[in-house]
Amino acid sequence: MKIDRKDLLLYLVTDRTWLKDQTLSEVVELAIKNNVTFVQLREKNLDYYKFKKLAIEIKKITDKYNIPFVINDNIQIAIEVDADGVHVGQDDLEASRAREILGENKILGVSVSNVEEAIKAERAGADYLGAGSIFPTSSKSDVICIGVDEVKKITRAVNIPVIGIGGINETNIHLLKDSGLDGIAVISAILSKEDIAEATRNLYNLSKEVFGERSNI
Repeated sequence: MKIDRKDLLLYLVTDRTWLKDQTLSEVVELAIKNNVTFVQLREKNLDYYKFKKLAIEIKKITDKYNIPFVINDNIQIAIEVDADGVHVGQDDLEASRAREILGENKILGVSVSNVEEAIKAERAGADYLGAGSIFPTSSKSDVICIGVDEVKKITRAVNIPVIGIGGINETNIHLLKDSGLDGIAVISAILSKEDIAEATRNLYNLSKEVFGERSNI
C-alpha cells in the first residue's frame, strides 16, 4: 500500500492516556467507523513486547476497514507486524535510512517544521509530511509552534501530501483553509471527547469543508 491523498484527511494518532473505560482497540475501531481515514500508533511508555502486541491488535482493525496503519518511530516493530509503514520525527531514524530499510512499497511519513526539513524529507523518499506543531498542544511539552504561514511555505515547497499536526481541533481548523494541507493529524480532538463517534464525524465534516471533498471510506 502506498499513500493516497484522500487517506490523509483525518489522521488519528493514538495516545492511551486519554482513554477512559474503553480499550485502545475499541476506540480506534469506533473512530474508523466514524470516518477516521488513517491511523498512527504512537505509544511512548510501552516496552517492546506490549507495544508489539498492541500493534498487532490495531492492525487487525485497520486491515478490516482497509485503513492505512503506520507505527510511530519504531521501524523494527513496523516491519515485524507488517504495518503499512512508519512515521519518523526529526530526532528519530533518518528518513533516508528509514526508506532504505522499509523498501519502496511501504509508507514513510516524516514530521517537519520548516521548508528545509520538508524538502530534505521529500528527497529522502517520504510519502507524506506532518507539518507542525501549528498550534500549542498538550501532547508535547517542548513544542515550538510554527504557525499557518510556515505551513503554507512548506506545502508550496513540496509535491507530496502534507498534513497539519499539533493542537488542531474543531475550533481552529478553519484557520487552515487555503493552507495547501491535505488533512489533519489529531489526538485529543478525538480521544479526549466524551462522545468519540460524534467528535470524529464532526472533525471529518469540518475537514471536508476546509481541505476539499474526499471520498468517504
